Amino acid sequence: MSAVSTSDIRSDWQAHLSHVVDTVRDMSTHTDPQEMVKNYGQRMRSMLPTDRMIALSRRDMDKPKLRITRDSTWNDEVNPWQQKDRLPIIENGILSELIYGDQPKIFGDFRVEQNDPAYPYLRDARSLIALPNYDNGVALNMVLLMRKDSNAFRVEDFPDLVLSSNLFGRATHNLVLSRQLDDAYHEVDQELIAIANMQRSLLPDELPQISTMELAAHYETSRRAGGDYYDFFKLPNNKWGILIADVSGHGTPAAVMMAVTHSIAHSFPNPPCCPAKMLRYVNERLCKAYTASGSTFVTAFYGVYDPDTRVLDYACAGHNPPRVKRCADGSVFSLDATGGLPLGIEESEDYEPARETFQPGDQIIFYTDGITEAMNAEGQLFGLARLDAAIGDCNLFASGLIKSVLGAVDDFARGRPADDDRTLLTAKIS
Repeated sequence: MSAVSTSDIRSDWQAHLSHVVDTVRDMSTHTDPQEMVKNYGQRMRSMLPTDRMIALSRRDMDKPKLRITRDSTWNDEVNPWQQKDRLPIIENGILSELIYGDQPKIFGDFRVEQNDPAYPYLRDARSLIALPNYDNGVALNMVLLMRKDSNAFRVEDFPDLVLSSNLFGRATHNLVLSRQLDDAYHEVDQELIAIANMQRSLLPDELPQISTMELAAHYETSRRAGGDYYDFFKLPNNKWGILIADVSGHGTPAAVMMAVTHSIAHSFPNPPCCPAKMLRYVNERLCKAYTASGSTFVTAFYGVYDPDTRVLDYACAGHNPPRVKRCADGSVFSLDATGGLPLGIEESEDYEPARETFQPGDQIIFYTDGITEAMNAEGQLFGLARLDAAIGDCNLFASGLIKSVLGAVDDFARGRPADDDRTLLTAKIS
């Protein structure tokens, strides 16, 4: 036996290591499992020459059936994840024995019977390695490497081949799952976008033109869809109904309940001229048909504004009372003279009316709790004091009040994403 120098050994293992590093580095860049398998196969054949390679799968099949998922002799490349109907199915025979046997096998003098269904695939093989790829402890997939010569594979390489084949198989399976997960997320996201668009279509297309009251609005969901809601109702005698509501929870369930609330509010049999009656009507129907389980409720504030007298008649169902900046004397107060349980909790809940007469120059902020409960990195809440400070400039118009409040919230949160939907209606009385 001729001697092998230390430098030759070092050169061999370094070259092998370099090839392995290049292979795994290349694998890490792939996002398409079909391309990764193709490139990996080419690299493995340069390290371990074979005359033919076929891949088998029994995933989602009953014994003794299996699929041929790959064959290195195929001229037409088939994607086994997307074109499963084009894959050949074999039943019984040596291939069934191998993949359902759940064990790696190496043959140095292999022969296949002519009546075996796998004969067309294995007839030229004299050396064969069967490498099972385990999933949850079962060989759901298998790779067969073949040579036309007998004893062409080294037994001492066999354990490493089993290991590397399974590691690659697991990487491929994870990439497939990742792609499927991305596709599922994309599909869900598209559905959420559709829901969000439908939800936003329920909001007013434009703000009403009301004499003695200039309006501005801001609507922002913390997710694709949300549960905040505002609306206006044109009433007899030049009056206007103003509604702001907030469904408990977030996301799609809240958006659905928001749509339900919108539908009920617009089904009021007469013009909703009386705030207490309007809230009682919505509450009764929510309790009877939608919130009996007690898992969902809706806070709401509804007011009817008379632009001729500047009077707002209102009722409240557990909602944040609007804040008023009275610029005539600099005072700030809430419209909190009445209250009641949120809608959808107690069918017999009664709501009492209240009244406020505004003065020219008054600034009114209707809002949901996503504004005052906005948090910074330290877990502090934005709160009423900061809201009052943001509406302190009496020279601002309604749109300026929106900008001032949102700017104050953003400065306070310092980049922290919104945890809840944020809705603002601002009014300037003239």
